[in-house]
Amino acid sequence: MNIENIVDFSHANTTPEHYVPAPEKILKGNPEQTVYNHYNSPCGQLSAGVWEGEIGQWTVNYTEHEYCEIVQGVSVLRDEDGNAKTLRAGDRFVIPAGFKGTWEVLEACRKVYVVFEQKV
Repeated sequence: MNIENIVDFSHANTTPEHYVPAPEKILKGNPEQTVYNHYNSPCGQLSAGVWEGEIGQWTVNYTEHEYCEIVQGVSVLRDEDGNAKTLRAGDRFVIPAGFKGTWEVLEACRKVYVVFEQKV
């Protein structure tokens, strides 16, 4: 392992993946999303990259632990009880596996993420 193995997001030549949540998950808008998954660990449990989301709201059910850093835009994360947290550029947080609720993008959003999928 050497310096050549370092993944520099600013120089990564990652093909973007464009998608929308499944129709039954969309609550409002047309939340088109793009992910640049810059890194996958050999074991398949860890990935990291950049996510972009357009205005809309959809349900979420996290089976993975996710560290996020919002670098642009505004989103609102709500739990199943309706408690809300507004997320803006500069916010850093972890969403634990098992979280259920909704993600709403109010202003086009961009985040850096690191995801860990725990093996059962």
